[in-house]
Amino acid sequence: MVKLKDGFTGERALVLPRIIVDKMEEDPLTSMLHITDIGYYPKAKHHFRERKEPINQYVFIYCIDGAGSYRIGDQEYTVSANQYFILPAGVPHSYASNKSTPWTIYWIHFNGKKAGYFSKGFDIPQDMPYNSQSRFKNKIDMFEEIFDTLQQESSTEQMSYATSVFFHFLGIIRCSNQNKKESETIRESNIIDTSLKFMRENLHKHLSLKNMAEHVNLSVSYFSRIFIAQIGTSPSKYLAQLRMEKACHYLEETEMKVNQISPLVGFDDPLYFSRLFTNYLKLSPTQYRENKNRTIYFRTTVQTSHHIMAVSYTHLTLPTT
Repeated sequence: MVKLKDGFTGERALVLPRIIVDKMEEDPLTSMLHITDIGYYPKAKHHFRERKEPINQYVFIYCIDGAGSYRIGDQEYTVSANQYFILPAGVPHSYASNKSTPWTIYWIHFNGKKAGYFSKGFDIPQDMPYNSQSRFKNKIDMFEEIFDTLQQESSTEQMSYATSVFFHFLGIIRCSNQNKKESETIRESNIIDTSLKFMRENLHKHLSLKNMAEHVNLSVSYFSRIFIAQIGTSPSKYLAQLRMEKACHYLEETEMKVNQISPLVGFDDPLYFSRLFTNYLKLSPTQYRENKNRTIYFRTTVQTSHHIMAVSYTHLTLPTT
């Protein structure tokens, strides 16, 4: 007989007997993934649970209303409505309902050979996805289906069905999470596309890191982080490289003087431009233009996760010795 537990007003909870859990651990299907406990806590004011001694089960918590928080080791997180998380097995943890806006949660304890795979990466709060292809468009229906199935006479078939429903559900959120990551990568690559185009079209202007971040509607810190992740250098360093490459082009292809070139690449002071040019290329602008005996090539390749955005070649003539 499945054991029912009572606590909060309106609470429902089921604990599967050890004999049933043992059978599921031996079954080829349910040994991969099986539920040991399931419950529903509505408006769980003052709800708090701390496990200093870790348990060997994974704990899935879905907050459908209100808010709460949880701790895994030294890391603490907050969770709000329509978010979920999975507490890993074998790690001390605690969780609690928010005092002013107590959470309403569905929770499942589960285990199995594939439990770790399905739980990986979900120890931080995740937004519950909507999947139009699933018959469980409302995730609450999925919990209720499992709950109703487990409340009936606990046959092997019913245990297998409940496990299959949960398997299906974990597969949905894992797939949705992966799609979300891929979409985010593409979005960030498009942001870098836009920022590089902005840099190239505005080399003659005074561009600060803030200017570049504002152009793509991001904070300076977030813009810098994704730029470095995709390009391999900071926005400011890459902008300086673009300015020097453009200056090289003017020195090679035109007869303009240094004081005419410097404002075209963003420098009002020709002397300051000359110093930076010399530091960057180890040659002064005049030496670069005059020495044509030996040439080396600087190749700049900017590649994101989905395509190469720009390839440019700048040749540098070194003086003879």
